[in-house]
Amino acid sequence: MDRDNQWYGPQPDVAGAAGYTDAPPRMGFFTDTSVCIGCKACEVACKEWNAVPEDGLELTGMSYDNTQGLGADTWRHVAFIEQRRPPAGPEPGTGPEGVDVFEAARGLEAPAGTIAPVAPDGRTELRWLMSSDVCKHCTHAACLDVCPTGSLFRTEFGTVVVQEDICNGCGYCVPACPYGVIDQRKEDGRAWKCTLCYDRLGEGMEPACAKACPTESIQFGPLDELHERAAGRVAQLHAAGVTDARLYGESPQDGVGGDGAFFLLLDEPEVYGLPPDPVVTTRDLPAMWRHAATAAVSLVAMAAVSFARRPR
Repeated sequence: MDRDNQWYGPQPDVAGAAGYTDAPPRMGFFTDTSVCIGCKACEVACKEWNAVPEDGLELTGMSYDNTQGLGADTWRHVAFIEQRRPPAGPEPGTGPEGVDVFEAARGLEAPAGTIAPVAPDGRTELRWLMSSDVCKHCTHAACLDVCPTGSLFRTEFGTVVVQEDICNGCGYCVPACPYGVIDQRKEDGRAWKCTLCYDRLGEGMEPACAKACPTESIQFGPLDELHERAAGRVAQLHAAGVTDARLYGESPQDGVGGDGAFFLLLDEPEVYGLPPDPVVTTRDLPAMWRHAATAAVSLVAMAAVSFARRPR
């Protein structure tokens, strides 16, 4: 195997590459945002099982979403995206337009005999996109690559876990993550993120967030099976006329070699706060070290030549 494949590119046997000789199938999440109702049961279940401190109790005045993003104290985050599109306007996928929700609602006229501000006849002036975000458990995880203490490690299930008792708070993993997932707690500087409930997986249980999801928006299982299920779901939505449905993070050809937690989106990734083309930040390390070694050898050679030519 190409040694650079340890840093980027497809990796069909993640656990094997990490040294596990008899590993179970790689496990992961498929989050179908088309059926997310924004209930935040996943956030609550995650906090309760993992003893994650509270956050997001202060109203931001921006949205029903008060946790705002993933962090050391938010391992599951449900995003609320409000969109307004004119009846004859652009199709989904062209991005949201910022608008006051109440002003948009006042401009909608419901047909006689209905009480909903948006008619059931296909009008789409106002819609909500909801998505439960989480650590992606990348095939090539830069956070793991840069960790100097071994606090971050790859499990036999192919997931990436932080051992907080080994973390020294250096913070290298924070800028290394292309998704901005991992974070440090202000109290002690240690890094925290989703573990995909590693303790539950060891007992044959599914993660707490997937267990609590009432609509099965969060689906857990062997990653290969989830890929098949997700492809079928996209085909189903396309057949129903939802042409903007697409998968995000499932391809082993992307910049991180594919994610262990991937998503079905109904708009561009940027709308959900996701990078459109994430790349593992340690991808160029081998080339950088080669260039540095070449430069060092060149300097030594130049110094040796200068010393040899110096007048005696």
